[in-house]
Amino acid sequence: MALNEEGCRVRVFITEKNQHEGIPLYQWLVNEALKQGIAGATVLRGIEGFGSAHHIHKAKIFERHTDLPIIVELIDNTEKIEKFISLTEPMIGSGTIITNTVQMKLYRQKINAE
Repeated sequence: MALNEEGCRVRVFITEKNQHEGIPLYQWLVNEALKQGIAGATVLRGIEGFGSAHHIHKAKIFERHTDLPIIVELIDNTEKIEKFISLTEPMIGSGTIITNTVQMKLYRQKINAE
């Protein structure tokens, strides 16, 4: 079954070194999104980029510790996304948050109970 509705997408731009409560911030954000019932979350790792400090973050072949760009992308209705941002924004510290309106087509598999 497919449901069409207007929704909101949020993208949180951070790096691998951002942490909260002793775990990577991207993990914490995904766990928090799950707790808040957000429809979906994806973490993307970039191979190179820079942010407001204009410091290049890029993959280096022989380095064990990296600080690659991370994008945490979430999607749901606007009300849930706004609530998520208001609760998690103070934990971002260094990063960027963007939102935009999207048209969502949600596919849900029908599960047969036996």
